[in-house]
Amino acid sequence: MITVTTEDFEEQVARSERPVLVEFWADWCPPCKMLAPVLDEIDAEYGERLTVAKINGDEEPELVARFGVMGFPTMTLLKRGEEAHRIVGARPKRRLLSDLEGHF
Repeated sequence: MITVTTEDFEEQVARSERPVLVEFWADWCPPCKMLAPVLDEIDAEYGERLTVAKINGDEEPELVARFGVMGFPTMTLLKRGEEAHRIVGARPKRRLLSDLEGHF
């Protein structure tokens, strides 16, 4: 799993050859804390086909605005920098993988 900032977004996410699942999160967000171990598991299991990235929305307001994020957690699956799928709110691992099925 990688942490992304405004400064390295283009290099880490937009130019990635693999799909990137970006989670917009915040320290004060309880659902974000519940989602963290799920994303760790997905990263460990699918890391060869999918990059999992985290963006702290409080520290990166430019990226929050760019993607129109209205609440945390919001996950955006990006393929070559373009949004392919969006998920708002925490999900159990099985449901999250079902929502992402066919995208990576």
